[in-house]
Amino acid sequence: MSNTNTTELPLWVQDRNTVIANDAGVEWRNGAQPDYGHTDKFLKEESKYNHPEGSLEAIAQNLVRTFEMEASHKANPQQWISIVTDKFRMSTNGGRPYTAPEIAEIGTYNVFLGDTEHYRSSEETFDSAEKIFHTAFPNGFLWEITEVLAGPPNVTFKWRHWGTLNGPFKDRAPTGETIEVVGVSIARVNEDLKILSVEHFFDNSEFLKKLSAGCPFHSQDNS
Repeated sequence: MSNTNTTELPLWVQDRNTVIANDAGVEWRNGAQPDYGHTDKFLKEESKYNHPEGSLEAIAQNLVRTFEMEASHKANPQQWISIVTDKFRMSTNGGRPYTAPEIAEIGTYNVFLGDTEHYRSSEETFDSAEKIFHTAFPNGFLWEITEVLAGPPNVTFKWRHWGTLNGPFKDRAPTGETIEVVGVSIARVNEDLKILSVEHFFDNSEFLKKLSAGCPFHSQDNS
């Protein structure tokens, strides 16, 4: 797919800050539009890929970032413009598909990670999960597409998710290490480039081990 004039693109595949600025009447979770200024600074500094505007990579990346923003900050999934709300489903590593209302209730972190040795989604809420990861990664848990393998209608792409562990993860001290998880996703889109479903595939075991590598706080207290 060749580069496309960005003025011809639907709003939901433009930069997420453009989406935020153009979304009137939205029910924001915290009563105000999200501000990505802080994390965008680190995203610009730490991204390994600079996809040209209008390229398939940039379009797919904008679409997923818009969805993540909406799932994190728009309380009402009927106002998520990046998806076909009544049909949308998201799954991880072949697990059960979640609807948009379910994701709005429990959050993307809990859908993404599930129950593991180091993190149990079933014991966390939307708010507790957001607090855990925002505390652990104060400069953001950043995300970018590394490669698009196939275009619409089944957009298949590789990605990396990373952040520097400058804050504590639950009861573990920060390590200052940059932690990365990589994966592949398949986003099925309609003719308007809205997401009908998305499947994520990745191995989060090493990622969660590194998150939990810091010393327990009670051990530090007793030293």
